[in-house]
Amino acid sequence: MKFLLTSIFALSLLFPSMEEESDIWLTDYETAIAKAKEENKPILLSFAGSDWCKPCIMLTREVFETPEFEKYASDNLVLLLLDFPRLKKNKLSDDQTKHNESLAAKYNKTGEFPLVVLVDANGEVIAKTGYQKGGAEHFIEYLNSVL
Repeated sequence: MKFLLTSIFALSLLFPSMEEESDIWLTDYETAIAKAKEENKPILLSFAGSDWCKPCIMLTREVFETPEFEKYASDNLVLLLLDFPRLKKNKLSDDQTKHNESLAAKYNKTGEFPLVVLVDANGEVIAKTGYQKGGAEHFIEYLNSVL
């Protein structure tokens, strides 16, 4: 029993929980707008297909999951993930799916994946981009050039 508890604890240190990730990425637009107004920051909306879109997965791994981007984002952005998974095991709630679809109808009319949309605290579009080669450093340079 002691070994089992020790193993579970060790694994919890190696693999951060999904709860911790949700602290970085919001999933509700109204919450993101309120936070953006409170902190005077733009919102980065990420339209992603987390379980089927290879460029989405590459953008997440090469940029969004890096310490460099996480630091930049915490200082400069409010992050909003709008995921469109296809696998049954990753299915979102009906409410979240409707929420994401309504934002796609407003900001991603062409259905591009990945699509990153920067908006101000009033929801007005500042810039749009997709996957860019060059990793976090290049992506942050791009963000600085449009903000």
